[in-house]
Amino acid sequence: MSIRKWRLMVWMAVVVLTILLTGCGGENKEPTGQEKSDSANLTGSGSSFVYPLLNQQIEEYRKNNPKISINYQSTGSGAGIKQVSEQTIDFGATDGPMTDEQLKSAKGGNLLHIPLTLGAVAVTYNLPSTPKDLKISPGVLTDIFLGKITNWNDKRIVDDNPGVALPDLQITVAHRSDGSGTTYIFSDYLSTISPEWREKVGKGTSLNWPAGIGGKGNSGVAGVIQQTSGSIGYLELAYAVQNNLSYAMMKNKEGKWTAPSLQTTSAAAAAATIPEDMRVSIVNAPGAEAYPIAGFAWALIYQNQTDKAKGTALVNFINWAIHDGQALSEGLHYAKLPANLVSREEGMLKTITFEGEPLLK
Repeated sequence: MSIRKWRLMVWMAVVVLTILLTGCGGENKEPTGQEKSDSANLTGSGSSFVYPLLNQQIEEYRKNNPKISINYQSTGSGAGIKQVSEQTIDFGATDGPMTDEQLKSAKGGNLLHIPLTLGAVAVTYNLPSTPKDLKISPGVLTDIFLGKITNWNDKRIVDDNPGVALPDLQITVAHRSDGSGTTYIFSDYLSTISPEWREKVGKGTSLNWPAGIGGKGNSGVAGVIQQTSGSIGYLELAYAVQNNLSYAMMKNKEGKWTAPSLQTTSAAAAAATIPEDMRVSIVNAPGAEAYPIAGFAWALIYQNQTDKAKGTALVNFINWAIHDGQALSEGLHYAKLPANLVSREEGMLKTITFEGEPLLK
């Protein structure tokens, strides 16, 4: 063999080897939960509590998954539970867990609660020339929403706020008019601290309110508060911040005044014992830093999916949301999910199947 032919063969061998090594070693690894899916159109509805975060997560996810369309409507947790139970949407979202009876009536079989985030419910008010960190003790809050305290210069409010000039102004209560997980968290708290509230009103996504004006969605209640001098209501913290509304400090189980924040919400969750089905309340949690009106928001997903492409796209998105998607949480005033909880959630997602085949690879 001539030297020229030998050199040509060596050169060709090097080129082939380079191509093979590039193909094997140059694979672009996707971020956790960001596996590519076939095209699918997903629809979801429910919680307005989680909407600011979920909406941003959907937008971010689609940057790397353009074939996946996800349309989530902020209809309120009650509507989301109803629609997913009737199988008119692919997934629901709620910040009030479904009851055992609701789970039994779901048409598609076993519905899983997958935590998406943690958030605080802020007691929000509109008072002219009043500090943003007004203090409201548990008993005072209960009696305001029972309609028993009706003026801002009531002695009990004054006693909570020494040195603060409170106006002689009628209190107007603002609450949700639709089925709401935010209402569930708020009423769960009031039912926990007040036997009278528990007996007369109770907890749930929809209530017979003793007093007040209703607004649809967190945005609707925010609008009522903004437009009504002397009003007080409850909002997911992100809505209070976005609308530049004042919110109160609350006295927690340890007797400490705490404001809603990422740190105090995480502190409330830290003490929780979370059951296997993930349905848990963290209101009035122990701990000096714990904010007392906090809760989870869950995705509601059928364990047995009826459409492989949709089911695969859904579990991949939710898996991304509880992993990489948590990076969006703090900028929107939600607390990140604890790492040990995320690990358990991933295990739940791996039980979601199509015709017996797990969809999360």
